[in-house]
Amino acid sequence: MIRKRNDGFHDIETLFYPVQLCDAMEFVIQPGKPVTDQLTTTGIDINTRPEKNLVLTALKRIREKYHIPFLRIHLHKAIPSGAGLGGGSSDAACMLVSLNKSFRLDLDEDSLREIALKIGSDCPFFINPLPSVGTGRGEKLTTLPPFLEGLHIVLINPGIRINTRDAYLNTRPGRSKERLEPLINDNIINWKKYIKNDFEDYVFKVHPLIGDIKKSLYSSGALYASLSGSGSTVYGIFEEKPLIREGLQKYFIWTGRL
Repeated sequence: MIRKRNDGFHDIETLFYPVQLCDAMEFVIQPGKPVTDQLTTTGIDINTRPEKNLVLTALKRIREKYHIPFLRIHLHKAIPSGAGLGGGSSDAACMLVSLNKSFRLDLDEDSLREIALKIGSDCPFFINPLPSVGTGRGEKLTTLPPFLEGLHIVLINPGIRINTRDAYLNTRPGRSKERLEPLINDNIINWKKYIKNDFEDYVFKVHPLIGDIKKSLYSSGALYASLSGSGSTVYGIFEEKPLIREGLQKYFIWTGRL
């Protein structure tokens, strides 16, 4: 995190890298004469009232300019809430892209990203999620080649929900001496010397278990491990598919090739 801006947001420098963990969503036009949209959710309980779900926020944003009939939407959650994995933002972006395609709105990616930014700072990335360095609020994306291809990633989440606002309020901004892009082009073994998530100091202090998970991933042979975003998920990147230690198995949510 570089600095707090006059508009209340923060300038950041971060790496976005897509993984195959995802939620599932479908929608149909409601028959008859409905007066509102219907949203049902299954899977992980995200403890969010339907009217506060970012999927409906995305739908409302599109309706500011386009006529969209009332929909019946089903969202199956596999990504935990408050986990730093962009679950809500990716759902919203999926809704924007799906509405654009289904109702032939002919919005290009830049237009979709402009709408997505009104929903969340990380939402524009998920319009077309490619490895990217994000600057500004996170919306200024510099696309990178898939430089971690072939490595394995493990996602560990202890079920703790981190409030994004609290994470930002309790993290001191400061510019790194070096830009992120040259650092990530270095050998991944060297990342732990130079690349750190600024939210870790606050999150690990309030929830020591999350810090312990990071240490356990390193002791399990991770080439690099870090907190993901401002949430409670810790990821480890490994050269080969690792064995998940017994102490971590109850918090395991996903593993796969990058």
